[in-house]
Amino acid sequence: MLSKIYSAGLYGIDGFVVTVEVDARENFAAFELVGLPDMAVKEAKERVRTACENTGYLFPELAYMVNLAPADRRKEGTVFDVAILVGILRCAGAIDPRSDLSDSCFLGELSLSGELRPIRGVLCMCAAARDAGLRRVYVPRENAAEAAAVRGIDVYAVGSMRELIAHLNAKEALTPTCPPDFEEELSSISLPDLSDVRGQAMAKRAMEIAAAGGHNILLIGPPGTGKSMLAKRLPSILPPLTFEEALQTTKVHSVTGLLPAGESLLIRRPFRSPHHTMSAVSLVGGGINPMPGEISLAHNGVLFMDELPEFPKQVTDGLRQPLEDHAVTITRANGRATFPCSFMLVAAMNPCRCGYFGHPTRPCTCRRGDVARYLSNISGPMLDRMDIQIELPSLTYEEISTPDPDAETSAVVRERVIKARAFAARRMAAVDAAQGEPPHNDATDAPLCNARLDPAGIHRYCRMDADAVQLLKDAYENLGLSARGHDRILRVARTIADLEESDIIAAHHVAEAIQLRSLDRKYWS
Repeated sequence: MLSKIYSAGLYGIDGFVVTVEVDARENFAAFELVGLPDMAVKEAKERVRTACENTGYLFPELAYMVNLAPADRRKEGTVFDVAILVGILRCAGAIDPRSDLSDSCFLGELSLSGELRPIRGVLCMCAAARDAGLRRVYVPRENAAEAAAVRGIDVYAVGSMRELIAHLNAKEALTPTCPPDFEEELSSISLPDLSDVRGQAMAKRAMEIAAAGGHNILLIGPPGTGKSMLAKRLPSILPPLTFEEALQTTKVHSVTGLLPAGESLLIRRPFRSPHHTMSAVSLVGGGINPMPGEISLAHNGVLFMDELPEFPKQVTDGLRQPLEDHAVTITRANGRATFPCSFMLVAAMNPCRCGYFGHPTRPCTCRRGDVARYLSNISGPMLDRMDIQIELPSLTYEEISTPDPDAETSAVVRERVIKARAFAARRMAAVDAAQGEPPHNDATDAPLCNARLDPAGIHRYCRMDADAVQLLKDAYENLGLSARGHDRILRVARTIADLEESDIIAAHHVAEAIQLRSLDRKYWS
C-alpha cells in the first residue's frame, strides 16, 4: 500500500513542503529511507519504531520504502518523524486509510515514549504549508502558539502520538489553537526608559533623529558617558512593530531556535549586542545549511556594536554591503539563501584605547601613533555609512547627582518619532500622487524610512530651498564629502524637516545634519 503524507523542511529562513511517500509491502521486514536525508533524518527509523511500540501499537513487520520528495533537495533535522510514523500506521491500518489527509501537514520530533518534542522554524514551515494550499497543520504543543501566528491555516497542538491517532480516527477531536492577540501583546511591552540617562541633551536629540529616520549612528566619548545606556534605550523610542514586521522578525529567530519560550511572536524590536570577539560568519551568517547571523537577528531592530574598533576589520567591513542592500545572500553548493537584515546600526567607541584622548581633565596615556592605529581599525567606507556621528562629553558632578525634572521619557520622544514617520509617509504619498507614480515602499509594503531612500528616492522626495542648496554645495566642496556622504546628509536633513513637519528642507535642517556628521574631520583627518 502507498500512503502520501505532507511535512515541511527548512532552507535558510524559507520553508518548503516535503511529501513523505510510504510504500509498505508484505515481504521480509525492511526499512529504507531515501530522498537526500541527513544523519538526523536517517536516525528517524529507530525513533519511529520505538515510539510506535511505546505508544501501544505493534510496529508492523513489513518492507517499508520511505521517500522524502523532492528527492534532489537536502532534508535536515528531526521534523519529519511524525509524518513518517503517520504514513506507516496508515499503511498498516492503525490510522483509517479512508481519512483525508491531503490538506494536512505534520511537523514534529518524536521521543522514544511517543511524545512530540518542539522543533525550530515551525513558523516558516507553517507559512510554506499555507502557501502550498494546505489547510491543517499538526505541531508539538510547545510550538502551537508560534504556529498559530500564521493566518489562514488551522493549527492543532499535539502532545503525543496517542492523541494524534485518536484525532485522525475521529475518536477524540483536537481543538485548533487560537491565534495570538497581537495588539494586546503590544500593550504589555516594558523597556528601559530614556529619562534614566543623565545629561547628554545633544546625544538624545541625535538618537531621536536617528529613530525618526532609521539612521545609523556612531557614539564617541570617554568611558562612563552613557553610550551603552543610550544605545539600549533606542528600541524604546522606535515605533512599535507592525504585524508583518513582527512576523518577519519571528521567522528569523524561530529558525535559529532563539524564540523565547511561550512567545508566539516577537513584539519587541530586536536589540542585538554581539561581543567584539565574534567572527564574520557569526555576524553575516553561514554554514552548510545557511543560518542567519547577528545582522539578520537584528532585522527590524537595532544592532549595537560596542567598542567598534576592537572588532576585527574583516567583521566591520562585512557590514558594508548589508547596510546598503538590507539583505544578505549566502551561496553554497546546494543552493543559496537570502536573509533580511534591515536594521539600525548603533556603534559606540572610545576616542583612543585608554579612552581619554581629548579629555578636558584626564590625560591620555596613548602615544600619538597608538591613537591613529586605534582609529584606523574603522575603514573610511565603513565610517562613511554612519549617517550620524555624535560626541558625548564627560558629565559634570551636578548632572550625575541631580535628577533632571524636565527629562523627557521614552514615551514622549516616541510620540514625536511616530508623528514624524507618519508625516513622512503622507508627504511621500502626496509626491507619488502628484507625479502619477506608484508608492515607493520597502520590502514589507510599509512606507520607506528616510535612511532607506535610494538615489531616485532622494531626488524624488528631498526638495530644498535655495539657501539649503547653497549650504549643502559649500559643505560638499569644503569638507571633501563623497557622493555617499552627500546623500546621507540629505537624508538626515529630510528627517529633521519631518520632525518639524516641513515639506521643504531648509538651510537650518541641512546645517544640523552637517553638524551631526563632522566628527570624522576631528578624529580621522
